[in-house]
Amino acid sequence: MKLSAFKYDLPEGLLAKYPSEHRDESRLMVVDRAKGTIEHKIFKDVLGYFDEGDTFVFNNSKVFPARMYGKKEKTGAKIEVFLLRELDSESRLWDVLVDPARKIRIGNKLYFGENQEFVAEVIDNTTSRGRTLRFLFDGPYDEFRQRLYELGETPIPKYLEREPEPEDIERYQTIYAKEEGAVAAPTAGLHFSRELLKRFEIKGINFAELTLHVGLGSFRMVEVEDLTKHKMDSEEIIIPQSACDIVNASKMAKNKICAVGTTVMRSIETSVSTQNLLKPYQGWTNKFIFPPYDFSVADSMITNFHMPESTLLMMTCAFGGYDLIMEAYAEAIKEKYRFYSYGDAMLII
Repeated sequence: MKLSAFKYDLPEGLLAKYPSEHRDESRLMVVDRAKGTIEHKIFKDVLGYFDEGDTFVFNNSKVFPARMYGKKEKTGAKIEVFLLRELDSESRLWDVLVDPARKIRIGNKLYFGENQEFVAEVIDNTTSRGRTLRFLFDGPYDEFRQRLYELGETPIPKYLEREPEPEDIERYQTIYAKEEGAVAAPTAGLHFSRELLKRFEIKGINFAELTLHVGLGSFRMVEVEDLTKHKMDSEEIIIPQSACDIVNASKMAKNKICAVGTTVMRSIETSVSTQNLLKPYQGWTNKFIFPPYDFSVADSMITNFHMPESTLLMMTCAFGGYDLIMEAYAEAIKEKYRFYSYGDAMLII
């Protein structure tokens, strides 16, 4: 497949700038691969497609307030610092993206906070936009993290073209988020409400949790026409034994397995046994899934509507079938579905 095969035009106005009023009342498009059909539902209707003994796999990664604004020493220029990942808690070392990157050199100091009392020094260039910062903070680690939290803001996507608002703190986070470390929400999970999960439980549906800390790699644009030449950034995943036991028991009983989001699908496809069962894993994945691809574990998936030419759209096409998914996207545009992180959902069965 070529990059250009994943182009489509999104009319202005279909990009969801704000979340729907209630999590489980966003729209749901149901794409049936066997029948080749497309249905229009409300998200809470998802329950009707699953039965007792089926398993949903969730990504319990938690978003932290990763976006900070500081000032450059001497010039006072405003610099955005996006925290990507902590490299060393003792040395207060972090991998970050800086914007504008061209103004920032090794040795520069950046000042944060009203009194500019929180200081970081640039000690390395990791990529054209990336840097490694050492925060110069003498207090205990808990105090340091608390200060980072106070200075950071919810990292809602840039394409929303708005400042974060108080509701984003809660809504740009799944209700089952536990393990902190993501710089972007696993958005397919944003549609689940506490009430809906309770109804799942009553119906006898199982939940398995794994962790993939979403980095910016998921959103890095593909710049090569030949997809085999694209390299994904690595993201950290943890698949516990407990999740494997739940998923594998369901699979062996011939029940359905639903991956909630592309992050879950990437994680489970990273660690599969020769019998197509899920294996525990802790480490990194740079798995890039695009058509054609044979999936091993999940037989259904919930996902949002993704950007043109994105790796997330490519994986969705690999799972749902290229022609059917591109037809579904055309239908979504015609029916004015809401797109991207705060948008509507798609269930592929």
